[in-house]
Amino acid sequence: MRSIATTIVLLFCSNVFMTFAWYAHLRDLSSKPWLLAALVSWVIALFEYLIQVPANRIGNEVMSLGQLKVLQEIITLTVFVPFAIYYMKERLTLDYLWAGLCLLAAAWFIFRKGIVAG
Repeated sequence: MRSIATTIVLLFCSNVFMTFAWYAHLRDLSSKPWLLAALVSWVIALFEYLIQVPANRIGNEVMSLGQLKVLQEIITLTVFVPFAIYYMKERLTLDYLWAGLCLLAAAWFIFRKGIVAG
């Protein structure tokens, strides 16, 4: 259980960096050359990878690859929605709810037989 909790915390942290690397330049660097935005994104993404790689290695010890991927997508949406609403000032729509329900269905299918060790 500790490996699962560690994986979730690390994936959450890596997703914060990933979300900023992928999308914050749309707001903060939109008037700058795309190459500068790419370089800034790469620097941010380095921190994401430094957290994400150990998270996936730890998670893969107790989850199947499919379970790890679905968990990653759930965490991604959990991080992305508040980012989109509060940082990017996007409007909350029902599409976020539908996407979340689809991820819940994916989680049910991939985790219904429980956690598979390695």
